[in-house]
Amino acid sequence: MSSTENLSRKSIGSARNPESHEAILEAAEDVFCEAGYAGFSIEAVARRARAGKPTIYRWWPSKAHLLLDVYTRLKASRMPEPDTGTLEGDIRTFLTALARFWIGNTGNTGGVYKSLIAEAQADARAAEALQAYSKERTEHTANMFDRAKARGEMRADADSLAASDLLSAYAWKLLLTDRLENSADAIDKVTTILVRGLLK
Repeated sequence: MSSTENLSRKSIGSARNPESHEAILEAAEDVFCEAGYAGFSIEAVARRARAGKPTIYRWWPSKAHLLLDVYTRLKASRMPEPDTGTLEGDIRTFLTALARFWIGNTGNTGGVYKSLIAEAQADARAAEALQAYSKERTEHTANMFDRAKARGEMRADADSLAASDLLSAYAWKLLLTDRLENSADAIDKVTTILVRGLLK
């Protein structure tokens, strides 16, 4: 039996087979890194993964859903969660690492994320994918503020989710206004302002 037939048989059904799921994500990451947003398509991923388009669409309802999964994989491997022991250090490290990740050469991640934001304005499926991703990341980054609370660095009544939203909003502004380059001074100032607002 050929590898294509083997993968197709394992992919039958709505449950994600871990082996074929990983093969598709690896293929999608390769296409993404080689061709960027403009060259990324479900057809290209299907060819690279030797998988059927119906299988991919069953697991990822749109190109945006698959791209966000690839983006998340790249981000997880290149942007470890900051845990410096202080809130100020965590915020500065997070924003600096995110800016570098978006500027980096791997598939133009910043440009792709901007394209996903733009696509979400006109495509309901892209908007759904981006909203779910943004919600998950806001909740995840809120853990950074919860740790600061546990260390006694933040007021007990400070809202970790709201603080996480503010951090994301500033990062998005840097991205969408093309101000990622040479942003160290601005990041320092915003970090200081945010930390002061959350102090006990």
